[in-house]
Amino acid sequence: MAERIKTYKEFYKFYLTEHKDKTSRMLHFVGTFLVFVLIGLFIYFGGGWKWFLVPVVGYGFAWVGHYFFEKNKPATFKYPLWSLISDFKLFFEILIGKKTFDASRD
Repeated sequence: MAERIKTYKEFYKFYLTEHKDKTSRMLHFVGTFLVFVLIGLFIYFGGGWKWFLVPVVGYGFAWVGHYFFEKNKPATFKYPLWSLISDFKLFFEILIGKKTFDASRD
């Protein structure tokens, strides 16, 4: 069994190695963007029972990226909080141009 990662800094380096595929990064970005859209809509209009769609949409896009493109297991299962934080961090880094969809250009 591999040793657990102890710091977030170490984890984010690992996270980026698990998110190298361009299509997978795009799917993560779209899923995270839609999470923000849904949260905004549900706050404004009321979401009621539809709030369950937020993680389904966010994780759904990401897991498709992992299964079909990265061919790896999402870190969410072992590091749920750090993985969620990293999804948002990568989203905003792509948004401001610090990272790109093409990991080889980061």
